[in-house]
Amino acid sequence: MIAVATKNGYILLFDIVYSGQEKYLYEPAYPKGNQRVKVTTGYKEEQCAPSITVEMKKVLDFQAQITSLQSMQDDLVIATNDRILHLIHWDGLTNGRKAINLCSVPFSVDLQSSRGPSLDFECVCIQDMEYCATLDGFAVVFDDGRIGFITPESSKLTAEDFHGVWAQDVTDGTCVAINNKYKLMAFGCANGSVLVYTMDTTTGSMQLSHKLELTPKHYPDIWNKTGAVKLVKWSPDWSVAMVTWDCGGLSLWSVFGAHLFCTLGGDFAHYSDGTKKEPIKISSMSWGAEGYHLWAISSDNNNQEINSDLENKSVIQQAEILQFQFIKSALTVNPCMNNQEQVLLQGEDRLYLNCGDALQNQNSSTASANSGHQPVREKNLLLDDILIPQGLSTLLGHRHWHIVQIHSTYLESNWPIKFAAIDHLGQCVAVAGKYGIAHYALFTRKWKLFGNITQEQNMAVTGGLAWWNDFIVLACYNLIDQQEELRLYLRSSNLDNVFAHITKVQAGTLLINVFRDMVILFRADCSICLYSIDRNDNGPNPTASVQVLQEVSMSRYIPHPSLVVSITLTSVRTETGITLKMPQQACAAESIMLNLAGQLIMLQRDRSGPQVREKDSISKHKKLLPSCAPIVLAQCVENVWTTCRSNKHKRHLLEALWLSCGEAGMKVWLPLFPRDNRKPHSFLSRRIMLPFQINIYPLAVLFEDALVLGAVNETVLYDNLYVHNSENEPLEVLFPFCTVERTSQIYLHHILRQLLVRNLGEQALLLAQSCATLPYFPHVLELMLHEVLEEEATSREPIPDPLLPTVAKFITEFPLFLQTVVHCARKTEYALWNYLFAAVGNPKDLFEECLLAQDLDTAASYLIILQNMEVPAVSRQHATLLFNTALEQGKWDLCRHMIRFLKAIGTGELETPPPTPTTQEPSSTGGFEFFKHRSISFSQSTEGLSTGKFNLQKTLSMPSGPSAKRWSKDVDSAENMYIDEMLWRHARRLLEEMRLKDLSSFAAQLGFELIGWLCKERTRAARVEDFVKALKRLHKDFLWPFPVIPSCSFVNSPFKNGKYKTVGDQFLKSQSMETFANSELESGIINARGSHICLGLNTAHGEMDSGSFQGPQTQDAILSPLLSKGDECSIGSATDLTETSSMVDGDWTMVDEHFSTLSLTPSELEYISMELANKGPCKSQVQLRYLLHIFMEAGCLEWCTVTALILRDSAVMGQIISSIQRSEISNDVLQGIKDGMLAVDGWASSDCPGYKPFLNRIKPQLQKLNTVTEEQIQPEAFQPSSRLSISKAVEPPSPWSEDSRNTASHVNSSQNDNGSGISRQEDDGQREEEEEPHVDEGSYECSLS
Repeated sequence: MIAVATKNGYILLFDIVYSGQEKYLYEPAYPKGNQRVKVTTGYKEEQCAPSITVEMKKVLDFQAQITSLQSMQDDLVIATNDRILHLIHWDGLTNGRKAINLCSVPFSVDLQSSRGPSLDFECVCIQDMEYCATLDGFAVVFDDGRIGFITPESSKLTAEDFHGVWAQDVTDGTCVAINNKYKLMAFGCANGSVLVYTMDTTTGSMQLSHKLELTPKHYPDIWNKTGAVKLVKWSPDWSVAMVTWDCGGLSLWSVFGAHLFCTLGGDFAHYSDGTKKEPIKISSMSWGAEGYHLWAISSDNNNQEINSDLENKSVIQQAEILQFQFIKSALTVNPCMNNQEQVLLQGEDRLYLNCGDALQNQNSSTASANSGHQPVREKNLLLDDILIPQGLSTLLGHRHWHIVQIHSTYLESNWPIKFAAIDHLGQCVAVAGKYGIAHYALFTRKWKLFGNITQEQNMAVTGGLAWWNDFIVLACYNLIDQQEELRLYLRSSNLDNVFAHITKVQAGTLLINVFRDMVILFRADCSICLYSIDRNDNGPNPTASVQVLQEVSMSRYIPHPSLVVSITLTSVRTETGITLKMPQQACAAESIMLNLAGQLIMLQRDRSGPQVREKDSISKHKKLLPSCAPIVLAQCVENVWTTCRSNKHKRHLLEALWLSCGEAGMKVWLPLFPRDNRKPHSFLSRRIMLPFQINIYPLAVLFEDALVLGAVNETVLYDNLYVHNSENEPLEVLFPFCTVERTSQIYLHHILRQLLVRNLGEQALLLAQSCATLPYFPHVLELMLHEVLEEEATSREPIPDPLLPTVAKFITEFPLFLQTVVHCARKTEYALWNYLFAAVGNPKDLFEECLLAQDLDTAASYLIILQNMEVPAVSRQHATLLFNTALEQGKWDLCRHMIRFLKAIGTGELETPPPTPTTQEPSSTGGFEFFKHRSISFSQSTEGLSTGKFNLQKTLSMPSGPSAKRWSKDVDSAENMYIDEMLWRHARRLLEEMRLKDLSSFAAQLGFELIGWLCKERTRAARVEDFVKALKRLHKDFLWPFPVIPSCSFVNSPFKNGKYKTVGDQFLKSQSMETFANSELESGIINARGSHICLGLNTAHGEMDSGSFQGPQTQDAILSPLLSKGDECSIGSATDLTETSSMVDGDWTMVDEHFSTLSLTPSELEYISMELANKGPCKSQVQLRYLLHIFMEAGCLEWCTVTALILRDSAVMGQIISSIQRSEISNDVLQGIKDGMLAVDGWASSDCPGYKPFLNRIKPQLQKLNTVTEEQIQPEAFQPSSRLSISKAVEPPSPWSEDSRNTASHVNSSQNDNGSGISRQEDDGQREEEEEPHVDEGSYECSLS
């Protein structure tokens, strides 16, 4: 029946009857051959829309204006403005009952008061009321704004049986809405807030639970301008409430006051061009089936009667109906998901999942399926998931949902979806609609439906469904047998009752949950039943068997079965069960958590008496599983999370109980363990309830990762497609398109802080140490320090017991203490620094600790703190310490910052250091990238040499690029001199310690003028005191192998006669330099000129050196290009600083014409491999050649000698001797070279015989060195020449002194040891006469660009 109240005080009762003329108004059209129509009897008729008519049955006249009417079971309650409550039957008969006058109903503050009426209700009437079945009474709002609750004291419903309670200090009530599941009364007020009351079960008074109101923090422009609350509507699952105001707008709240979204702010309140929207006003609204839709009727400002001048008629504009679609969490209707970490959101026809990156990448196209929804969606209980096998990065790696469209065949007859569940691996989901079930596997992307449609239509899921391993567990009602059942279906089998295990249940099941191998049911008779599940793998398909363990009646604690929100079987125990000696008990089922209308009740297993062994019979379990008295753990609980997993390293987090409490945030029931298995104090509890606030609505808890997952409602404007303020502008333009995105928040710092506040620092330390391996643990410490600092330092009143010193002491227990403090300070305003460092320590001391710990980056951050808190002298002193330490450790980026910092101090810049320049700094590679900015040429003649000094060209020694500008600017300033002194001191120490590689990196990275500085230090730090030590250090730093001698004597080698000399030598050279040349060519450093060069080498050519190739069997060789060059090629190579040329190695290979027909003997192969083994990495060879050039320019001949030794380059040794003969060199240097070579010769004879062949080869040069040393060197004896000739064969390789027994054989390979070929060009000018006239030698050039 339908009851309609009219404006004039009439109640119209209508009957709904089926029309006899037309049986159906609408019929669905099915394709031919539809299986459901064929198989299911009456299926088509069920889907038809019947033809019905409304017939008026009776008219009741109450002779007063009707203010409210409400259905109460079989009766209809009508309130009129004459302060009368009328009770009638739905059939229109009063049944002899009298009307109740409100003046006769006693009102008091609580039901225990016996003082009689305490309010004056003579002039008030009921404005709005709603019946609450679970409280058995009416929540009423009077027309004067007061609110109250009227309840009958007996079932007779007479005037003498009613009693009322009223809420004090409330005088602006406007409307009321009842939440039957949570026993809540939501009263809308004229100030825009909603007061949510509950009834005290002890006294019967109305207690304020919480408020639903906008805050000025989040809605500063509208929070106090919303007007009076117009409507409050609870969703069908009682999990959320929708509120609308007189000025318009919609706002969604969770049951205990967590704000989810509001249309009065953000994109809801503004157009895309920034103009403000006029909030849409709602006159009426109602939730649809399962809460997936909200229907609303808009009320326009112009919806009023307009008198027409032409026609005296009243015109009423039509209102529009809006439908908003929502998705919700599976927890709202299927709370068995609270023991898993996965996320499952359900809509009316689709599921929202997030199951990891791999799955998301494969299904990225389905993420756009949201577009099928209307602009506004519910954000209330979205859940974000994690796969247990996957890591944290997978969980937080993306923000999109994987959307699974539910099979249309199933939705065709079972819309909408009621229940949904996901397995613990996040790979399988199951859904249940009006009838039957269906499940989906993400790895196969296939749905499984009932093959027998009759079986599907004969089963209705009533208590929810869950996963147990690969079985679907569900509580259903069998429509055929009219029997409640517990069923298990195997995922891998066909969905058929043949493969199901069916257990009959005595009463209807309301809730179901799974814990390990146990199933717990809550039934409609307020009883709890426990079952055990066993898996049997015998047979083709696995099967499951179910046995009853225990039944417990809870009727004395539960007044109504619909008040139970969730039931969970957990391993949580109170203090009597906490012990470190029995951790295995943490995995057993120890307690039942019952959420009774927001009140969390714990029913714990009694272990005080004799215990049961697992082998005992099942039949005894009813007697052997006693329970303790129920304990109330918390109030206002929306969701509960717990896990059955165990981890001995994180017992605090895994054995805790996590609660979501609406606007009160979250609570955790944390276990407290004694440290090191010590006996706990008798006065300490074993568990503690800790509340904490979070910024997101909690949807899931990641126990081991210390994270709370949530979701945010994101909006996208699309109103630019329409013209604003137009008459035909659709209402949906006022609402942006909404999407739901995941979010997360760390909660660990809240728990640590709460433990420290309660002087439980030891427990906080244990908890923090168990989570120290989390990647965001440093952020946890920083958050805790920052929040306490902001709270205490900005407090207007003195804090008697500040927490900051305790937090600071706690953080010192971790190695991240220094970083945590400075990061917190850098993110806090300067005014709070004194308060912070008064608790954590002096920043100067902390800076020194960073230096001792070699944490230079953190020390640099402290330097900024010191710059703002200390005088410039102190900053300069600490910056110098940091600069020197950074130089020593090779932190080049930090060194560059410190140079700018020191200059900023000198120029009076007291703020933060200058920003890093945008120009590209030299990279920190080991290849001396500074080399790219130099232009080096060896084509300097001896005429360019001055007496006693080398003539250093500016282009050779001064760096170019940004580094040069930095050094050339303000060179005379005191700050630059101060910085230069530190750089010189560091360079001097590196050179004295023979760390040439570090010195080169230092010069390249900081733009240090190495050549000029070496010229100054030529006779001081650039001296080599110990040649052997220097040689060993070069071998170590540059990874250069010590030379070895082949086992087969080279005298007997076929390479001696020169038959394969050309091919063998070139083979060695090409193999050692090919990689290097190719890589440098690709980097663009080498520029070659000439598109094709082919040189024929023959002994008959006069320009060839007669000593370069010996033996009459020298073969002609062809130089063939290995790489395709461009039009512009250069024979000279900058990166190929090998003796005097870079043409052959890497670019060209000498190939014997008959090489393919030659076969190498094992001795020849051994010789080649040994020569290759004696050469170091190509990169090291480039670096050593570069250093050799630097030392030659600077005139550091001792280091040139050492470098030539490690390269085993006889030509360089000849060049050094020639330089000594042509230049004025001090006797100390000459004597040092001579003594050093003698020391190397002795060391080679005893420890490194691999150097002996090379030393024997250069004996003629060494004899010249002895001659020069013994003679008195006259400066005027050296004439400057036009060029410095750097010849590959400065000394003739043939006839040397008699004691060089194997010299001739080694001369053949002397060119091979140089590491690169020679580009020989005939000099057009006159040839210079050398000291030995029988050698004709051209001048050779090596240019480096």
